[in-house]
Amino acid sequence: MARFLVLQLARLGDLVQTRRLLAGLAAKAAAGGGEVHLAVDRSLAGLAGRLYPFARIHSLPAHAGPGRSAAETAGLARKACGELAAIAFDRVFCLNFSPLGMAVSAMFPPEVQRGYRQYAGQTDKDGLLRLVFRLARDRRGSGLNLADIWAHLDDEALPAAQVNPVAVPRGGGLGVALAGRTARRSLSPDILAPLVRTLFRAGGASRVTLLGTAAQAGEARALLRKLDPAVAAACTDLTGQTDLAGLCDTISGLDRLITPDTGAMHLAAFFGVPVTAFFLSSAWCHETGPYGLGHEVWQATLPCAPCLEAAPCDQGHVCRLPFADPGFLRALAGSAKAVLPPGLALFATDCDALGAVCRLLRGEDASATARQTLRDFLARHLLGAVAEATDPAPGRELAERLVMETDWILPPPGRTASREW
Repeated sequence: MARFLVLQLARLGDLVQTRRLLAGLAAKAAAGGGEVHLAVDRSLAGLAGRLYPFARIHSLPAHAGPGRSAAETAGLARKACGELAAIAFDRVFCLNFSPLGMAVSAMFPPEVQRGYRQYAGQTDKDGLLRLVFRLARDRRGSGLNLADIWAHLDDEALPAAQVNPVAVPRGGGLGVALAGRTARRSLSPDILAPLVRTLFRAGGASRVTLLGTAAQAGEARALLRKLDPAVAAACTDLTGQTDLAGLCDTISGLDRLITPDTGAMHLAAFFGVPVTAFFLSSAWCHETGPYGLGHEVWQATLPCAPCLEAAPCDQGHVCRLPFADPGFLRALAGSAKAVLPPGLALFATDCDALGAVCRLLRGEDASATARQTLRDFLARHLLGAVAEATDPAPGRELAERLVMETDWILPPPGRTASREW
């Protein structure tokens, strides 16, 4: 009986994006009478159990909690680690560059570890993750969704089209996720209000639900002041009023969610609710866009995008300007004759053999050729016979540039060079 452990100690959006890996492992476990275990931060344990009922959930104090002393946190960690150490896992997937995650992973033999790992006191990561870090030098030309990176840490990933339901309206009207954890990746109420009004009218909606944390209640009030009276009257402000279970209940019943790159966006895709996403600043739809069929992403494509989230913006947040352009509002309303402003493109979500893909519908995508070349290169390594028809020639230059000798000369302890780079 195979036992799998996935260590996902990051935030809400990352937990939701782990679905492809977890669902693939669940299929293997079901076929052979095995088990899937999922370790998450204590704050997400209840949600993890709801999203992944097939998994046994283990809660770890991965993030600071209010009113918890250091001694209590250490005690909780020791208890959870003791429970995990008592189980003989066949594979342990550590998905975050986290000291706690790697410490848990190191309790098991090196040959069963995948993702980030610790061996003989040294931190390391699988060849695919090393390659992904090198691709970060040119994010515009890279195009592998985070969910697919994690899924391909397993030897056989679940087909991408089987991960999330095809998105269709669910009858609950429009939802608006006001902002994510990074404010500069979100639109201000001044810019967002005309977009909400346009989609409300174009879709014939009768109600709008505003979603966010208590810290975003001020933004909700500012948005309501900017909306037309008829649209504002149709709004229900739930900022700060839903726990994670309530957020799931609300999002799963919507007709469409309007959102930046947020955990709420990934929940909508999880439940098969159509997403209209606005990606700007460091958000890049080819990396973290909504997963599955039936979503659309308006992506800022200015030369400075996508930027580095940790670095201050020295461009005056110009990536917000295309979203305030009248031409964009006409395009959002459905006009085929509308001229998009420079620096903005519309993508539709799709799936191919490798994973999630965003396909250009309007605007320009200067990095499309480079991105497809990279995807072909990755497919030949990750999919084998499935990708034999792809032309290997363009990938040779990528191999010379991206693959290092240490990726394949010295495979991890207890493992062969198979699937190493």
